[in-house]
Amino acid sequence: MPGIVAAFWIVKGLSTAVGEGASDYLVQAMAPQLAVVLGFAAFLIALALQFRMARYWAWTYWFAVVMVGIFGTMAADVMHVALGVPYTASSVLYAVLLLAVFWLWRRTEGTLSIHSIDTRRREAFYWATVVATFAMGTAVGDFTAFTLHLGYFTSAAVFAALILVPAAGYRWLDWNPVFCFWAAYVLTRPLGASIADGLGKPRSVGGVGLGDGPVVLALGALIVLLVAYLAASKVDVQRRSAPAVGEGSLPGIA
Repeated sequence: MPGIVAAFWIVKGLSTAVGEGASDYLVQAMAPQLAVVLGFAAFLIALALQFRMARYWAWTYWFAVVMVGIFGTMAADVMHVALGVPYTASSVLYAVLLLAVFWLWRRTEGTLSIHSIDTRRREAFYWATVVATFAMGTAVGDFTAFTLHLGYFTSAAVFAALILVPAAGYRWLDWNPVFCFWAAYVLTRPLGASIADGLGKPRSVGGVGLGDGPVVLALGALIVLLVAYLAASKVDVQRRSAPAVGEGSLPGIA
């Protein structure tokens, strides 16, 4: 896993926006069923490549995150569009699923720290958590935008404010590091998705109207540039002497 540097959060936020935009673009550009199958196939390929790595490599890691973002968005959208599940119910369902993964991971491995992921089983728990955060974040973002009628940019402002809470708690209030990390990680999903929707969706539904395709291409190019920087500089490669940010457990799951 990568070290948690500033670029980590930037690329993570961009990946959530790309996942949202790419998912929406693909299901409109082709048959939705085919889009979901292709998204699932790309998701499996990305994870297979990641699991083959003996150590962290920026390109495979972030490729996996982006593919999880696309498929996780599709999974959440299928719940609402194909099955007719309300955003409120899907948000609660994915939240329960995420908590269940956290509980099982903590019970099995004794820690939720991403700095202790040194076995295949721990890595499997990590990626299961990432998928659940993307699915839940998608549902929650749609819940605030549509069910609560906040719109895209107001929703983005709400999530941007919320993400400052764990950041401040970790920085100044000595909150549990692993709780702060995962709280911020979860909130980047609806934040990025709300921004992507706001930029890409038509003005008639509260967006800017740039189109999902152009938004994905622009943000995807930024991801490539940042990952190229990470791969070349290796500033996010963990060293043994690095402080174990994220050690501990989530309150209530210890």
